Amino acid sequence: MARLSCRAGGEGAVPRPARPCCPQDHPVVPPQLQSAIGLASLLVLAWACGGFRRPLPWRAVLAGVSLQLALAAALLHIPPLRAGFALVGDAVNALAQATRAGTSLVFGYLGGGPLPFAETQPGGSFVLFFQALPIVLLVGALSALLYHWRVLPALVRVMSRALRAAFGVSGACGVSVAANVFTGMVEATLFIRPWLATLSRSELLVVMTAGLATISGNMLVVYAAMLANAVPDAAGQLLAASLVSAPAAILAARLMRPEAAAPEAADIEAPPLYDSSMDALTRGTADGLSLLLNIMAGLIVFVALVALVNMILQPLTGTTLEAIAGTLLWPLAWAMGIAPEDATAAARLLGIRGVVNEFVAYLDMAGPNGAALAPRTKLILSWALCGFANFASVGIMVSGMGALCPERRAEIVRLGLPALLAATIACCMTGATVGLLSP
Repeated sequence: MARLSCRAGGEGAVPRPARPCCPQDHPVVPPQLQSAIGLASLLVLAWACGGFRRPLPWRAVLAGVSLQLALAAALLHIPPLRAGFALVGDAVNALAQATRAGTSLVFGYLGGGPLPFAETQPGGSFVLFFQALPIVLLVGALSALLYHWRVLPALVRVMSRALRAAFGVSGACGVSVAANVFTGMVEATLFIRPWLATLSRSELLVVMTAGLATISGNMLVVYAAMLANAVPDAAGQLLAASLVSAPAAILAARLMRPEAAAPEAADIEAPPLYDSSMDALTRGTADGLSLLLNIMAGLIVFVALVALVNMILQPLTGTTLEAIAGTLLWPLAWAMGIAPEDATAAARLLGIRGVVNEFVAYLDMAGPNGAALAPRTKLILSWALCGFANFASVGIMVSGMGALCPERRAEIVRLGLPALLAATIACCMTGATVGLLSP
C-alpha cells in the first residue's frame, strides 16, 4: 500500500493513523533521531566545505555541540527560563504598542490609528512600512541608550568570557561574536575596530560568520511581532535561537578553517560611542532610520529581482527560484528534523532567506503559506531562519568591515561567500538542536 493511499486514500481508506500502516515504505525515522543524525551530518558538511583541513579542531567540536545543546535545553526545559520567554514576549508587545502610539499620531490610520472606513477584508488596512517596520526606530534609540549606559557592553563581556573559555578564541573575537547576539553585524564589529587588523584569517571568518548567523535586537523585535500568531513565545524563541547560533557560528567557521595557533585571550573594552544620553537617543534614532530605509529598499529590490528572474525562468523551464531552492535545500531541511511532508516547503523558506532575506521568509511563514506547516516544523524554522545569512547581508558586511579596516578589504571580500556558507550551516545546526530537544 502506498503512503498516499494510507493518508488520503479512496472511499474505504482509513483516516490518518496512517504512518504505521505503511511498513514497506521507507522506514520512518523518529524526529529526534533524525535531528541528531542531521546535526552530525552538518558538522561533517562544514568540515568538507573547508576541504577537510587538519588538525580537526576537537575542542571546538566538543565545546560547540555541548554548548548548543546545554543552552537550548536550559532555555526550552527549565521552567524559570521558560517563564522568561513570556517576559520577553511582553516586552516586545509593550514596544509594539508604544511604537503604534507614535505611528498613529504621525501617519493616522495608515500607522494603525482608527480607520475612517469599514474594513471589508480582514487585515486589508495593514501597511508593512507604516505599522510593522517603525519599531526599528524605537529599538535603535533604546539600544544606543543601553550601550551608552554600559548595559549592553556588560552583557557582551559576560557572554564573550564564556565563549573564550569554551572555544579558546581571542578576546576580540569573543567580544564580536557575543555582540552580534544583541547588535547588528556591522555595529558588533565596531566593538573590536582597533583589533580588526590583528585578527588571524580564521578569526576573521568566525567574526563574519557570527554576524551572518545571528540577528540584531532591532530585528528580533520586528520578527517576534510578525510571528506572534504562528509560533508560541516567538520573542523568547528568537532570542534563544540567537544565543544558540553564537557557538554554532564559531563551530562552523572553525571546522571550515581551523585556527593554527592559540590566540591572545585578553579582555576587550567596548569603546565609548556617544557623548551623552541625549546624543545616544538622537544618533540611535538616526541609525534606526537608516536601517529602516535600507530594509524597505532591500525588500523592494530583492523581491522585484526574484520576481523578474521567475518571469524569465517560468516560461523557459516551468519552474521558479523558490521551487529550485525547495529541491536543492531539501537535505538541509531534513537534517534539521523536519518531517518529509514539510521538508520541501521548509527548504523553500530557507531558499527565500538565502536569496532574498529572512524578513521575507518569516513573512511567508507567518502568512497563508505557513498555515499548513506542523507546529514542530514552525518551531524549527523559527530558529533556523534566525540569521542574516543572505547575499544582501554579505554585501552590507563586506562594505562595513572594509570601511573599518581598509587594509584587509580584499581578504574580507574573499571570505564573504565562505562566511555565508558557514552561517547557513550554523543556522541549520541551530534548527537541528531545537529539533533534537523538542517532541
